[in-house]
Order: sequence, then C-alpha cells, then structure tokens
Amino acid sequence: MSGPARRTLARRLESVADFRRPSASLEQYLTPADLAAHVCHLAGLQDDLGRPVLDLGTGTGMLAIAAALSGAKRVVGVDVDPDALALARENAAAAGVPDSIDWLRGDVTRHPFSLSDATILSNPPFGAQRGNRHADRAFLETAAAVAAVSYTIHNAGSQEFVESFADDAGATVTHAFQAPFPIPKRFEFHTEAERSIDAEVFRIEWSS
Repeated sequence: MSGPARRTLARRLESVADFRRPSASLEQYLTPADLAAHVCHLAGLQDDLGRPVLDLGTGTGMLAIAAALSGAKRVVGVDVDPDALALARENAAAAGVPDSIDWLRGDVTRHPFSLSDATILSNPPFGAQRGNRHADRAFLETAAAVAAVSYTIHNAGSQEFVESFADDAGATVTHAFQAPFPIPKRFEFHTEAERSIDAEVFRIEWSS
C-alpha cells in the first residue's frame, strides 16, 4: 500500500498536539512523530494497512493519524480517557483526516472487538509507575486475541519478554528495532528538562 515518504509523513505528524493535562498513572506521553512515521511507513511496506487498523491506547491519536495519512482505509483509535479522545479528534482534524478515523472510548484490556485479522498499533504504558508494572502485557494479550499483525512500542530491554510472549502464543517477531523516545519534564517526579530513552519496537505476526 502506497503512502507518503517517511520524512514527509513525520513532518505532517508534527501538527499533533501533546496532552494538555497528562496523567502520570496512565503514563501519557506523546509518541514522537518520527517514530510514528517509521512504524506506519514499515506497516505500509509490509502491506499491513489494508486490514482494519486499531490503535490501542491512542492517546493524542498519533499512531492512528499516521496510519490514516499512510493510506489505511479503516482506522479505530481506542482510549479509556475521554479527554485524550477529544484531543485526538482535534489532532485528526488538524492533520486533515477528520473523517478517516473512528474514536472509541474503552479499556483495551477488556476489548469489545470481534476481529481476528486486525493490524494493531500501540504505544502502551511502559510500566514505569508503581502499580502499573507489566502494563504492556495486557496490550499484547489483546493483540494476540484480535490481530493478524501488531506493532508495539516498549521500554528498552523488553526484547526477551516480547519474544517469549510471542513464542508462547505461537506467534513470530519478524522485526525489532530501537528508536529514541524523548520524554520532556511534565510530572513533579521528573528531575531533568528532557530525557531520551531507547524504546524498542516489535512487529509480531500472530497465528490465526
């Protein structure tokens, strides 16, 4: 499936606004435009955008908007936070794709989807907050239930966990790469103006 060049896509995604009142418990951070462009450019090259695309924990809508700009025909962004969904709608309008994405309020760990062939895009919580450990596991469990393919962004050092999870589910990690993920100071426990971590991105093909 053809779409804009990766650099062009990243520039268009720079219009996506950050959270106004981010939640620490939900680990709400803006997915970098460059990273979203990389993920959706790869998804296009792999012909993964011809399926229904679900952005789990869509937040600002960055990945859903990137998918729509990359030519995906059916995109759904899901989030438990109504304020995030309102912002995502505004961001989709600013990016020129207001009618290309459906927005759904819901808990992605208790998904209502009757699908088995979706492409999942997700930047789940990294589990950095107390009481939120292994939050990304629930997103992988949902992907295992509804996806043919998933692209998920995780904290550095997650490869062994993700590959083990995929192997137990009879799935295969086909692509894995690192990417910088800048985290600006936004919560009182942050001590630096900005910190960049090495996120890890995985493409998984799930068994049908």
